[in-house]
Amino acid sequence: MSARLPSGMLVTALLRRMNDGGGMGMVLARGDAQAGGILVIAIGPDRSERVWERGLGADGRPTLIDATPREDVTGYWRRRRQRDPDLWVVELDGAAAERFTAETILND
Repeated sequence: MSARLPSGMLVTALLRRMNDGGGMGMVLARGDAQAGGILVIAIGPDRSERVWERGLGADGRPTLIDATPREDVTGYWRRRRQRDPDLWVVELDGAAAERFTAETILND
């Protein structure tokens, strides 16, 4: 049995932290509640978009991977969803988006 929390619970916690921290978060696409991957689109104070997802680092431990495409973030996540319908897509708007993502998703 895995010790990881279900994806749906992680997304809920991430949205709550973002909203409680003065930012805004919303689900753009709902994935598998138990084991779906989570793709986070973080909108910074300068309105730039960064895309983050959980992956494995060189040491085998979970890490955030910068998956930001060169252009068309919306097209990118929609193509990803076509290939992986279990993928959650979450948009976070606020200065602490990356920090909340790391603290919530990597420390489950």
